[in-house]
Amino acid sequence: MDDVVSTRPTKVYDDQSIAIEIPETAHQISSDSWFQAGFVLTTGINSAYVLGYSGAVMVPLGWVGGVVGLILATIISLNANALIAMLHEFGGKRHIRYRDLAGFIYGPKAYSLTWVLQYVNLFMINVGYVILAGQALKAVYVLFRDDNAMKLPYFIAMAGFACGVFAICIPHLSALGIWLGFSTFFSLSYMAISFALSLRDGIKAPPRDYSIPGSDISRVFTTIGASASLVFAFNTGMLPEIQATVRQPAVRNMMKGLYFQFSVGVLPLYAVAFMGYWAYGNEAEGYLLNSVHGPVWVKTFANISVFLQTVVALHIFASPMYEFLDTKYGIKGSALAVRNLSFRVMVRGGYLTVTTLLAAALPFIGDFMSLTGAISTFPLTFILANHMYLVAKGNKLTSLQKSWHWLNVILFGVMSVAAAVAALRLIAVDSKHYSIFADI
Repeated sequence: MDDVVSTRPTKVYDDQSIAIEIPETAHQISSDSWFQAGFVLTTGINSAYVLGYSGAVMVPLGWVGGVVGLILATIISLNANALIAMLHEFGGKRHIRYRDLAGFIYGPKAYSLTWVLQYVNLFMINVGYVILAGQALKAVYVLFRDDNAMKLPYFIAMAGFACGVFAICIPHLSALGIWLGFSTFFSLSYMAISFALSLRDGIKAPPRDYSIPGSDISRVFTTIGASASLVFAFNTGMLPEIQATVRQPAVRNMMKGLYFQFSVGVLPLYAVAFMGYWAYGNEAEGYLLNSVHGPVWVKTFANISVFLQTVVALHIFASPMYEFLDTKYGIKGSALAVRNLSFRVMVRGGYLTVTTLLAAALPFIGDFMSLTGAISTFPLTFILANHMYLVAKGNKLTSLQKSWHWLNVILFGVMSVAAAVAALRLIAVDSKHYSIFADI
Protein backbone atom coordinates (compact mmCIF):
# COMPACT_ATOMS: atom_id res chain seq x y z
CA MET A 1 0.00 0.00 0.00
CA ASP A 2 1.18 3.50 -0.73
CA ASP A 3 2.05 5.85 2.07
CA VAL A 4 -0.45 8.57 2.88
CA VAL A 5 0.96 11.95 1.98
CA SER A 6 -0.19 15.05 3.83
CA THR A 7 -0.32 18.08 1.58
CA ARG A 8 -0.35 21.45 3.38
CA PRO A 9 -1.39 24.71 1.73
CA THR A 10 1.26 25.56 -0.82
CA LYS A 11 1.69 26.96 -4.32
CA VAL A 12 2.04 25.00 -7.50
CA TYR A 13 2.18 26.31 -11.03
CA ASP A 14 0.15 25.17 -13.95
CA ASP A 15 1.14 25.31 -17.58
CA GLN A 16 0.18 28.99 -17.74
CA SER A 17 2.43 29.88 -14.78
CA ILE A 18 -0.50 30.92 -12.60
CA ALA A 19 -0.02 30.33 -8.87
CA ILE A 20 -2.64 27.87 -7.57
CA GLU A 21 -3.17 27.29 -3.86
CA ILE A 22 -3.68 23.69 -2.72
CA PRO A 23 -5.59 23.08 0.55
CA GLU A 24 -4.47 20.64 3.22
CA THR A 25 -5.46 16.99 2.91
CA ALA A 26 -4.28 13.71 4.39
CA HIS A 27 -4.69 11.95 1.02
CA GLN A 28 -2.60 12.06 -2.13
CA ILE A 29 -3.44 14.64 -4.79
CA SER A 30 -1.96 15.59 -8.16
CA SER A 31 -0.49 12.10 -8.57
CA ASP A 32 -2.66 10.32 -11.16
CA SER A 33 -2.86 10.46 -14.95
CA TRP A 34 -6.04 11.51 -16.73
CA PHE A 35 -6.36 7.90 -17.89
CA GLN A 36 -6.55 6.60 -14.33
CA ALA A 37 -9.12 9.27 -13.49
CA GLY A 38 -11.07 8.22 -16.58
CA PHE A 39 -11.06 4.64 -15.33
CA VAL A 40 -12.29 5.76 -11.91
CA LEU A 41 -15.17 7.61 -13.59
CA THR A 42 -15.92 4.68 -15.90
CA THR A 43 -15.86 2.26 -12.96
CA GLY A 44 -18.51 4.43 -11.33
CA ILE A 45 -20.94 4.38 -14.25
CA ASN A 46 -20.29 0.75 -15.27
CA SER A 47 -20.73 -0.66 -11.81
CA ALA A 48 -23.27 -3.35 -11.02
CA TYR A 49 -25.98 -0.69 -11.08
CA VAL A 50 -25.86 -1.17 -14.88
CA LEU A 51 -27.62 -4.50 -14.41
CA GLY A 52 -30.66 -2.65 -13.09
CA TYR A 53 -31.21 -0.15 -15.89
CA SER A 54 -33.22 -2.50 -18.10
CA GLY A 55 -35.80 -2.72 -15.33
CA ALA A 56 -35.40 0.68 -13.65
CA VAL A 57 -35.11 2.85 -16.79
CA MET A 58 -36.24 1.01 -19.89
CA VAL A 59 -39.37 -0.68 -18.48
CA PRO A 60 -40.94 2.58 -17.12
CA LEU A 61 -39.97 4.62 -20.22
CA GLY A 62 -40.29 2.13 -23.09
CA TRP A 63 -38.14 2.03 -26.21
CA VAL A 64 -38.52 5.64 -27.30
CA GLY A 65 -38.37 7.24 -23.88
CA GLY A 66 -35.60 4.95 -22.66
CA VAL A 67 -33.27 5.33 -25.65
CA VAL A 68 -33.80 9.08 -26.03
CA GLY A 69 -33.59 9.55 -22.26
CA LEU A 70 -30.28 7.73 -21.91
CA ILE A 71 -28.71 9.62 -24.80
CA LEU A 72 -29.95 13.00 -23.53
CA ALA A 73 -28.83 12.16 -20.00
CA THR A 74 -25.36 11.38 -21.37
CA ILE A 75 -25.07 14.72 -23.17
CA ILE A 76 -26.51 16.78 -20.31
CA SER A 77 -24.35 15.00 -17.75
CA LEU A 78 -21.18 15.60 -19.77
CA ASN A 79 -22.04 19.30 -19.98
CA ALA A 80 -22.75 19.59 -16.24
CA ASN A 81 -19.60 17.71 -15.23
CA ALA A 82 -17.51 19.82 -17.60
CA LEU A 83 -18.78 22.98 -15.86
CA ILE A 84 -17.63 21.65 -12.49
CA ALA A 85 -14.27 20.52 -13.91
CA MET A 86 -13.61 23.96 -15.40
CA LEU A 87 -14.15 25.60 -11.98
CA HIS A 88 -11.56 23.39 -10.29
CA GLU A 89 -8.97 26.18 -10.05
CA PHE A 90 -11.35 29.12 -9.96
CA GLY A 91 -10.05 32.11 -8.02
CA GLY A 92 -6.47 30.85 -7.89
CA LYS A 93 -7.27 27.99 -5.53
CA ARG A 94 -7.52 24.29 -6.29
CA HIS A 95 -10.91 23.09 -5.00
CA ILE A 96 -10.28 19.44 -4.15
CA ARG A 97 -13.67 18.91 -2.52
CA TYR A 98 -17.16 19.71 -3.78
CA ARG A 99 -17.97 21.62 -0.61
CA ASP A 100 -14.77 23.67 -0.95
CA LEU A 101 -15.86 24.87 -4.38
CA ALA A 102 -19.40 25.73 -3.25
CA GLY A 103 -18.10 27.47 -0.12
CA PHE A 104 -15.59 29.52 -2.11
CA ILE A 105 -18.29 30.76 -4.49
CA TYR A 106 -21.25 31.20 -2.13
CA GLY A 107 -19.94 31.26 1.44
CA PRO A 108 -20.04 29.08 4.60
CA LYS A 109 -23.75 28.21 4.49
CA ALA A 110 -23.41 26.76 1.01
CA TYR A 111 -20.31 24.90 2.17
CA SER A 112 -22.35 23.15 4.88
CA LEU A 113 -25.37 22.48 2.64
CA THR A 114 -23.20 21.00 -0.10
CA TRP A 115 -21.40 18.86 2.47
CA VAL A 116 -24.73 17.41 3.62
CA LEU A 117 -26.08 16.85 0.09
CA GLN A 118 -22.91 15.19 -1.10
CA TYR A 119 -22.53 12.84 1.82
CA VAL A 120 -26.19 11.84 1.70
CA ASN A 121 -25.68 11.15 -2.00
CA LEU A 122 -22.55 9.05 -1.49
CA PHE A 123 -23.95 7.23 1.54
CA MET A 124 -27.07 6.16 -0.34
CA ILE A 125 -25.02 5.09 -3.34
CA ASN A 126 -22.97 2.91 -1.00
CA VAL A 127 -26.11 1.46 0.57
CA GLY A 128 -27.12 0.43 -2.93
CA TYR A 129 -23.70 -1.11 -3.57
CA VAL A 130 -23.95 -3.28 -0.46
CA ILE A 131 -27.42 -4.41 -1.55
CA LEU A 132 -26.09 -5.28 -5.01
CA ALA A 133 -23.13 -7.20 -3.58
CA GLY A 134 -25.49 -9.11 -1.28
CA GLN A 135 -27.83 -9.91 -4.17
CA ALA A 136 -24.88 -11.24 -6.18
CA LEU A 137 -23.78 -13.54 -3.35
CA LYS A 138 -27.34 -14.78 -2.86
CA ALA A 139 -27.66 -15.44 -6.61
CA VAL A 140 -24.57 -17.67 -6.41
CA TYR A 141 -26.01 -19.52 -3.43
CA VAL A 142 -29.37 -20.09 -5.17
CA LEU A 143 -27.61 -21.57 -8.20
CA PHE A 144 -26.36 -24.43 -6.02
CA ARG A 145 -28.84 -24.63 -3.12
CA ASP A 146 -32.29 -23.17 -3.65
CA ASP A 147 -33.49 -24.17 -0.19
CA ASN A 148 -34.26 -20.65 1.11
CA ALA A 149 -32.20 -21.38 4.23
CA MET A 150 -29.99 -18.32 3.71
CA LYS A 151 -31.81 -14.99 3.47
CA LEU A 152 -30.71 -11.86 1.62
CA PRO A 153 -29.81 -9.95 4.83
CA TYR A 154 -27.20 -12.61 5.63
CA PHE A 155 -25.52 -12.10 2.27
CA ILE A 156 -25.70 -8.33 2.67
CA ALA A 157 -23.87 -8.72 5.99
CA MET A 158 -21.15 -10.78 4.27
CA ALA A 159 -20.84 -8.15 1.54
CA GLY A 160 -20.55 -5.36 4.10
CA PHE A 161 -17.76 -7.25 5.90
CA ALA A 162 -15.84 -7.69 2.64
CA CYS A 163 -16.19 -3.97 1.85
CA GLY A 164 -14.91 -3.15 5.32
CA VAL A 165 -11.81 -5.31 4.92
CA PHE A 166 -11.06 -3.67 1.56
CA ALA A 167 -11.55 -0.17 3.00
CA ILE A 168 -9.06 -0.93 5.78
CA CYS A 169 -6.46 -2.24 3.33
CA ILE A 170 -6.68 0.60 0.76
CA PRO A 171 -5.84 3.92 2.47
CA HIS A 172 -6.93 6.39 -0.23
CA LEU A 173 -8.26 6.77 -3.76
CA SER A 174 -4.90 6.95 -5.52
CA ALA A 175 -3.85 3.69 -3.82
CA LEU A 176 -6.43 1.73 -5.82
CA GLY A 177 -3.88 1.39 -8.64
CA ILE A 178 -4.08 -2.14 -10.02
CA TRP A 179 -7.48 -2.66 -8.40
CA LEU A 180 -8.96 -0.40 -11.07
CA GLY A 181 -7.67 -2.88 -13.64
CA PHE A 182 -9.32 -5.75 -11.79
CA SER A 183 -12.50 -3.69 -11.48
CA THR A 184 -12.57 -3.09 -15.23
CA PHE A 185 -12.05 -6.81 -15.88
CA PHE A 186 -14.90 -7.74 -13.53
CA SER A 187 -17.18 -5.09 -15.07
CA LEU A 188 -16.53 -6.27 -18.62
CA SER A 189 -17.02 -9.88 -17.51
CA TYR A 190 -20.49 -9.52 -16.00
CA MET A 191 -21.64 -7.10 -18.69
CA ALA A 192 -20.43 -9.36 -21.51
CA ILE A 193 -22.09 -12.38 -19.91
CA SER A 194 -25.33 -10.49 -19.29
CA PHE A 195 -25.34 -9.23 -22.88
CA ALA A 196 -24.59 -12.64 -24.41
CA LEU A 197 -27.08 -14.61 -22.32
CA SER A 198 -29.79 -11.97 -22.84
CA LEU A 199 -29.17 -12.11 -26.59
CA ARG A 200 -29.50 -15.89 -26.56
CA ASP A 201 -32.68 -15.74 -24.48
CA GLY A 202 -34.13 -13.05 -26.73
CA ILE A 203 -33.52 -15.07 -29.89
CA LYS A 204 -35.26 -18.13 -28.41
CA ALA A 205 -38.09 -16.27 -26.67
CA PRO A 206 -41.57 -15.61 -28.11
CA PRO A 207 -42.59 -11.98 -28.85
CA ARG A 208 -42.17 -9.77 -25.78
CA ASP A 209 -44.48 -7.14 -24.34
CA TYR A 210 -42.84 -3.72 -24.46
CA SER A 211 -45.83 -1.74 -23.22
CA ILE A 212 -45.31 0.41 -20.13
CA PRO A 213 -46.97 -1.42 -17.22
CA GLY A 214 -49.25 0.03 -14.55
CA SER A 215 -52.18 2.41 -14.28
CA ASP A 216 -52.05 5.94 -15.63
CA ILE A 217 -51.21 7.36 -12.19
CA SER A 218 -48.53 4.79 -11.44
CA ARG A 219 -46.98 5.39 -14.88
CA VAL A 220 -46.59 9.07 -14.07
CA PHE A 221 -44.71 8.30 -10.87
CA THR A 222 -42.57 5.53 -12.36
CA THR A 223 -41.65 7.77 -15.31
CA ILE A 224 -40.54 10.54 -12.96
CA GLY A 225 -38.61 8.01 -10.88
CA ALA A 226 -36.93 6.66 -14.02
CA SER A 227 -35.79 10.18 -14.92
CA ALA A 228 -33.96 10.33 -11.58
CA SER A 229 -32.36 6.96 -12.36
CA LEU A 230 -31.23 8.38 -15.71
CA VAL A 231 -29.15 11.12 -14.14
CA PHE A 232 -27.99 8.78 -11.39
CA ALA A 233 -26.54 6.50 -14.10
CA PHE A 234 -23.90 8.95 -15.34
CA ASN A 235 -22.89 11.04 -12.35
CA THR A 236 -20.66 10.39 -9.36
CA GLY A 237 -21.46 13.42 -7.20
CA MET A 238 -17.75 13.64 -6.32
CA LEU A 239 -16.06 15.02 -9.43
CA PRO A 240 -13.84 17.57 -7.57
CA GLU A 241 -12.55 14.79 -5.31
CA ILE A 242 -11.62 12.66 -8.32
CA GLN A 243 -10.14 15.67 -10.13
CA ALA A 244 -8.00 16.36 -7.05
CA THR A 245 -6.01 13.19 -7.78
CA VAL A 246 -5.18 14.30 -11.35
CA ARG A 247 -1.79 15.72 -12.25
CA GLN A 248 -1.45 19.23 -13.67
CA PRO A 249 -2.82 20.68 -15.83
CA ALA A 250 -5.78 19.50 -13.77
CA VAL A 251 -8.58 21.03 -15.84
CA ARG A 252 -7.28 19.86 -19.19
CA ASN A 253 -6.52 16.36 -17.90
CA MET A 254 -9.91 16.07 -16.23
CA MET A 255 -11.66 17.00 -19.45
CA LYS A 256 -9.80 14.15 -21.16
CA GLY A 257 -11.06 11.81 -18.43
CA LEU A 258 -14.63 13.04 -18.89
CA TYR A 259 -14.49 12.59 -22.66
CA PHE A 260 -13.27 9.04 -22.07
CA GLN A 261 -16.09 8.38 -19.60
CA PHE A 262 -18.84 9.77 -21.83
CA SER A 263 -17.65 8.13 -25.06
CA VAL A 264 -16.02 4.73 -24.63
CA GLY A 265 -17.21 4.44 -21.04
CA VAL A 266 -20.95 4.63 -21.74
CA LEU A 267 -21.05 2.01 -24.51
CA PRO A 268 -21.19 -1.03 -22.18
CA LEU A 269 -24.00 0.62 -20.20
CA TYR A 270 -26.03 1.19 -23.36
CA ALA A 271 -25.41 -2.35 -24.59
CA VAL A 272 -26.57 -4.05 -21.39
CA ALA A 273 -29.58 -1.77 -20.78
CA PHE A 274 -30.91 -2.09 -24.33
CA MET A 275 -30.21 -5.81 -24.71
CA GLY A 276 -31.84 -6.67 -21.39
CA TYR A 277 -34.99 -4.79 -22.34
CA TRP A 278 -35.05 -6.29 -25.84
CA ALA A 279 -34.74 -9.83 -24.48
CA TYR A 280 -37.30 -9.65 -21.65
CA GLY A 281 -39.54 -6.66 -22.40
CA ASN A 282 -41.41 -5.24 -19.46
CA GLU A 283 -40.61 -8.37 -17.44
CA ALA A 284 -36.92 -7.39 -17.17
CA GLU A 285 -35.90 -7.65 -13.53
CA GLY A 286 -34.13 -5.08 -11.40
CA TYR A 287 -31.06 -7.34 -11.36
CA LEU A 288 -30.56 -8.60 -14.90
CA LEU A 289 -28.61 -11.72 -13.94
CA ASN A 290 -31.80 -13.00 -12.28
CA SER A 291 -33.50 -12.95 -15.69
CA VAL A 292 -30.86 -14.66 -17.85
CA HIS A 293 -30.59 -18.40 -18.50
CA GLY A 294 -27.31 -20.19 -19.09
CA PRO A 295 -24.69 -22.57 -17.71
CA VAL A 296 -24.39 -22.53 -13.94
CA TRP A 297 -20.65 -21.88 -14.01
CA VAL A 298 -21.08 -18.87 -16.32
CA LYS A 299 -23.75 -17.31 -14.12
CA THR A 300 -21.65 -18.06 -11.03
CA PHE A 301 -18.63 -16.29 -12.52
CA ALA A 302 -20.80 -13.30 -13.53
CA ASN A 303 -22.26 -12.94 -10.03
CA ILE A 304 -18.89 -13.29 -8.34
CA SER A 305 -17.56 -10.61 -10.72
CA VAL A 306 -20.44 -8.36 -9.67
CA PHE A 307 -19.61 -8.90 -6.02
CA LEU A 308 -15.89 -8.19 -6.42
CA GLN A 309 -16.36 -5.12 -8.65
CA THR A 310 -18.91 -3.70 -6.24
CA VAL A 311 -16.39 -3.86 -3.39
CA VAL A 312 -14.00 -1.69 -5.43
CA ALA A 313 -16.72 0.69 -6.61
CA LEU A 314 -18.01 1.27 -3.08
CA HIS A 315 -14.52 2.26 -1.97
CA ILE A 316 -14.44 4.97 -4.65
CA PHE A 317 -17.71 6.50 -3.50
CA ALA A 318 -16.77 6.23 0.18
CA SER A 319 -13.38 7.91 -0.33
CA PRO A 320 -14.61 11.52 0.26
CA MET A 321 -15.85 10.46 3.71
CA TYR A 322 -12.57 8.70 4.42
CA GLU A 323 -10.59 11.75 3.27
CA PHE A 324 -12.63 14.05 5.52
CA LEU A 325 -12.09 11.86 8.59
CA ASP A 326 -8.40 11.15 7.90
CA THR A 327 -7.69 14.86 7.43
CA LYS A 328 -9.74 15.92 10.46
CA TYR A 329 -7.94 13.51 12.80
CA GLY A 330 -4.47 13.91 11.28
CA ILE A 331 -4.00 10.41 9.89
CA LYS A 332 -0.62 10.80 8.20
CA GLY A 333 2.46 8.78 7.35
CA SER A 334 2.59 5.05 6.71
CA ALA A 335 -0.72 3.34 6.08
CA LEU A 336 0.57 0.39 8.15
CA ALA A 337 1.35 2.47 11.24
CA VAL A 338 -0.54 1.06 14.25
CA ARG A 339 -2.45 4.31 14.90
CA ASN A 340 -3.46 4.71 11.24
CA LEU A 341 -4.46 1.07 10.83
CA SER A 342 -6.50 1.00 14.04
CA PHE A 343 -8.19 4.28 13.04
CA ARG A 344 -9.31 2.78 9.72
CA VAL A 345 -10.55 -0.36 11.45
CA MET A 346 -12.71 1.60 13.88
CA VAL A 347 -13.89 4.52 11.75
CA ARG A 348 -14.27 2.92 8.34
CA GLY A 349 -15.54 -0.26 9.93
CA GLY A 350 -18.16 1.74 11.82
CA TYR A 351 -19.22 3.65 8.71
CA LEU A 352 -19.69 0.44 6.74
CA THR A 353 -21.51 -1.25 9.63
CA VAL A 354 -24.17 1.50 9.55
CA THR A 355 -24.29 1.30 5.74
CA THR A 356 -24.75 -2.48 5.87
CA LEU A 357 -27.50 -2.34 8.50
CA LEU A 358 -29.55 0.10 6.42
CA ALA A 359 -28.95 -1.98 3.27
CA ALA A 360 -30.20 -5.13 5.00
CA ALA A 361 -33.20 -3.35 6.51
CA LEU A 362 -34.41 -1.70 3.25
CA PRO A 363 -33.10 -3.68 0.25
CA PHE A 364 -35.17 -1.86 -2.41
CA ILE A 365 -32.40 -1.10 -4.88
CA GLY A 366 -34.48 0.61 -7.58
CA ASP A 367 -36.06 2.95 -5.06
CA PHE A 368 -32.65 3.94 -3.71
CA MET A 369 -31.47 4.81 -7.21
CA SER A 370 -34.48 7.08 -7.74
CA LEU A 371 -34.33 8.77 -4.34
CA THR A 372 -30.58 9.35 -4.57
CA GLY A 373 -30.97 10.90 -8.01
CA ALA A 374 -33.76 13.14 -6.76
CA ILE A 375 -32.43 14.56 -3.51
CA SER A 376 -28.74 14.79 -4.26
CA THR A 377 -27.66 14.01 -7.83
CA PHE A 378 -30.04 16.57 -9.37
CA PRO A 379 -29.00 19.40 -7.00
CA LEU A 380 -25.27 18.60 -6.95
CA THR A 381 -24.65 17.79 -10.58
CA PHE A 382 -27.13 19.99 -12.42
CA ILE A 383 -28.56 22.77 -10.26
CA LEU A 384 -25.36 23.70 -8.41
CA ALA A 385 -23.10 23.15 -11.43
CA ASN A 386 -25.03 25.55 -13.63
CA HIS A 387 -25.60 28.16 -10.93
CA MET A 388 -21.99 28.10 -9.73
CA TYR A 389 -20.83 28.59 -13.29
CA LEU A 390 -23.23 31.52 -13.65
CA VAL A 391 -21.88 33.17 -10.50
CA ALA A 392 -18.24 32.46 -11.30
CA LYS A 393 -18.28 33.35 -15.00
CA GLY A 394 -21.30 35.65 -15.19
CA ASN A 395 -19.44 38.66 -16.54
CA LYS A 396 -17.95 36.62 -19.36
CA LEU A 397 -21.17 34.93 -20.50
CA THR A 398 -23.49 36.15 -23.24
CA SER A 399 -27.19 36.67 -22.50
CA LEU A 400 -27.96 33.48 -24.42
CA GLN A 401 -25.50 31.48 -22.32
CA LYS A 402 -26.94 32.93 -19.11
CA SER A 403 -30.46 32.02 -20.22
CA TRP A 404 -29.33 28.46 -20.96
CA HIS A 405 -27.83 28.00 -17.50
CA TRP A 406 -30.87 29.53 -15.78
CA LEU A 407 -33.12 27.19 -17.79
CA ASN A 408 -31.11 24.25 -16.46
CA VAL A 409 -31.32 25.49 -12.88
CA ILE A 410 -35.13 25.90 -13.03
CA LEU A 411 -35.80 22.72 -15.01
CA PHE A 412 -33.72 20.47 -12.78
CA GLY A 413 -35.05 22.16 -9.67
CA VAL A 414 -38.60 21.19 -10.65
CA MET A 415 -37.49 17.70 -11.66
CA SER A 416 -35.68 17.22 -8.36
CA VAL A 417 -38.80 17.93 -6.32
CA ALA A 418 -41.02 15.78 -8.56
CA ALA A 419 -38.54 12.88 -8.54
CA ALA A 420 -38.21 13.00 -4.75
CA VAL A 421 -42.00 12.73 -4.35
CA ALA A 422 -42.13 9.84 -6.83
CA ALA A 423 -39.27 7.99 -5.14
CA LEU A 424 -40.80 8.34 -1.68
CA ARG A 425 -44.07 6.99 -3.06
CA LEU A 426 -42.25 3.97 -4.50
CA ILE A 427 -40.56 3.30 -1.16
CA ALA A 428 -43.92 3.58 0.63
CA VAL A 429 -45.51 1.12 -1.81
CA ASP A 430 -42.65 -1.37 -1.52
CA SER A 431 -42.65 -1.06 2.26
CA LYS A 432 -46.23 -2.38 2.26
CA HIS A 433 -45.19 -5.45 0.30
CA TYR A 434 -41.98 -6.20 2.21
CA SER A 435 -41.14 -6.25 5.90
CA ILE A 436 -37.95 -4.86 7.36
CA PHE A 437 -34.93 -7.07 6.58
CA ALA A 438 -36.93 -8.57 3.72
CA ASP A 439 -35.65 -11.51 1.68
CA ILE A 440 -36.22 -10.14 -1.82
